[in-house]
Amino acid sequence: MKKPTNSFLLAFICLSFGAFAQENTNHNKFRQLGQELPTPNVYRTASGAPGHLYWQQKADYIMDITLDDDSQRVYGVEEITYTNNSPDQLDYLWIQLDQNMRSQESQTYKIQTGRIDDGMSLGEYFRLFHTFPGGFNLDYVRDGNGEDYEVKVNHTMMRINLDEPLKPGAAVKINIKWWYNINDRMEIGGRSGYEYFKEEDNYLYTIAQFFPRMAVYSDV
Repeated sequence: MKKPTNSFLLAFICLSFGAFAQENTNHNKFRQLGQELPTPNVYRTASGAPGHLYWQQKADYIMDITLDDDSQRVYGVEEITYTNNSPDQLDYLWIQLDQNMRSQESQTYKIQTGRIDDGMSLGEYFRLFHTFPGGFNLDYVRDGNGEDYEVKVNHTMMRINLDEPLKPGAAVKINIKWWYNINDRMEIGGRSGYEYFKEEDNYLYTIAQFFPRMAVYSDV
């Protein structure tokens, strides 16, 4: 009789705990939503609207872009003037390298799933091997004086370690020279890339997320 008694007690405890937890769940429609909506402060109100001390970072770009129709490449030289309007002192900055999603070392390919079907085309077959030499090639990343920054590229993100902390209200210049190969979106897919028309010997380009850009730094 001991085993049934123990089982009964265990079931009773679990049911009691479940009922207790349910009774103590906050169902108030005006409850604090925690991570869904942060606690209001001087930067942002409870509705999510800007508060009286709201701030927003500023990034100004000057770019010289070349589309090489012979080699299907994009070349760029850009100067970014980044103004720190936040109340924080910044020791480093992050830049997004979206094109690195097509790098052969991209994490995107490692998490993709696929299968080989009887009706698979030759193009679909070659997509499984990810041989396209995509991603940004960075010739240099320099400051306003032409000195190289210390950088660390982590897939689609690049961290720039500043020589001096960027204080609130101050600005810094970042000069980047880069290029990348444009993907054939009809062969390897993608929302952007090029399509080749053999009859006309002509390329049609749809280009997106084509330049290194500042990552968002905000109060949320």
